[in-house]
Amino acid sequence: MLAAVDLGSNSFRLHIAELAGGKIRIVKSARDPIRLGAGLDEKGNLTPQAMRSAIDCLARFSTILAEFPVTSVRVVATNTLRIAHNRAMFLPQAEQAIGYPIEIISGEEEGRLIYLGVSDALPASQERRLVIDIGGGSTELILGVGSEIEKVESFTIGTVSQSIGFFPQGRIDASTFNAAVLSACSRFEDVAADYSASKWSQAYGSSGTVRAIADAIAKNGIGDGTVSRHSVDALRDRLIGFGNASKVELAGMKPDRAGVIMGGLAVLIGLMQQLGIQSITPIEAGLRMGVLTDLTLRSTRRDRREIAVREFLQRFHVDETRANRVGDMARTLFLQLKPSSDNLLRHLYWSALLHEVGMSVSHSGYHKHGAYLVENADLSGFTTREQRMMGTLVLGQKGNLRKVSDALANADLNRAILAMRLAVLFMHSRLDAKLEGVRVKMKTRIDVEIQREWVVDHPTLSYWLEKEREHWREIGVEFSSRLSGES
Repeated sequence: MLAAVDLGSNSFRLHIAELAGGKIRIVKSARDPIRLGAGLDEKGNLTPQAMRSAIDCLARFSTILAEFPVTSVRVVATNTLRIAHNRAMFLPQAEQAIGYPIEIISGEEEGRLIYLGVSDALPASQERRLVIDIGGGSTELILGVGSEIEKVESFTIGTVSQSIGFFPQGRIDASTFNAAVLSACSRFEDVAADYSASKWSQAYGSSGTVRAIADAIAKNGIGDGTVSRHSVDALRDRLIGFGNASKVELAGMKPDRAGVIMGGLAVLIGLMQQLGIQSITPIEAGLRMGVLTDLTLRSTRRDRREIAVREFLQRFHVDETRANRVGDMARTLFLQLKPSSDNLLRHLYWSALLHEVGMSVSHSGYHKHGAYLVENADLSGFTTREQRMMGTLVLGQKGNLRKVSDALANADLNRAILAMRLAVLFMHSRLDAKLEGVRVKMKTRIDVEIQREWVVDHPTLSYWLEKEREHWREIGVEFSSRLSGES
């Protein structure tokens, strides 16, 4: 069983699912509208009350998760935790409450996961699609064909910020609503041409905001009953007529929900105006389904992170022959070092593939440039935490080890760094990528055994091994290399 937890700016949500006949079937859902986005103070910090509410919710989710035999859980956080200045203080407590790591994903990664969930829910086709997701703290626009994404962008405008900024205490009037729509228009006008109606044949709304708007329109016979330009304008007029969110009386819309929907409706109207959208089809799929789909793909080895790495190699014109050699050798050496688990194996392999990506910036200090690129690039499917760890491996591929001293405190990461360094060293010495005859051990000291003839056939090998011995000695680790057959 799989589980996805979405820590949104408006609500925290949980999906637990199982695979049945190749399809994802939701067996349990939970939602808590904690309004985390509204819990940011004027300095951009989460208030103590907001953090307590979030932690209490996560503890409840943890209890629910414990009731099911879940094998993979992914917890993702979106805009509010992207921008909260004190997130570093909040995250350890939150992770302890839920019992799993929390990944703060980028807006672009959020958009990709949203599209993945939507495309998985729709029939297979080559339809040109625009997917719109208006969340509590951000809005994502994703353009694609069938299951393939062409363009994705995230904007820091959402239901919470727009509602707080333009409808304080729930007050609604025509001039304020117009100002909220104009504000939304200004956020999207620069990309209007890229996402205009000429670029797609069908627009979908994946967020709870669009579904709530569609529900209110349909249940109350507003406009033509669909999410069309005419209907959203009619819903706006109906809300203005109530004067305050607390007085809203619409089937399917609770007064407390109306306060947030107003901001979302303003964003939606602004989008429809700017992009020339005449109607939107709401769909019951989005971020959580995308996370579940991504977990499924990983389990079946169709991991899109592999695709992202290969695309990155091509983008920066990396020599893939050399990259593959280092990747294969690093993987072989790491397994020889007997890590406690294989959790780092794929990340080490991907890091090794990317070890020369910094060459596109400069041949001098390329490992430093590469580390920066890997850590900060928009690599589809990777979390910030994964990219930071991979950046450390790229940085630690050569030179002094003091720069990665914190990572060396983790036994398996220490093994991965050693495997990476030896793989790069052997590649430069032009050793056979199969590494037959190489033996590596790492306990309190490092022991490397190589074939005697290699030293003769590869004159620089002795030099590089001596340099490596010096680097490990600088941090108090003995590094010994011996030729096979020596006593």
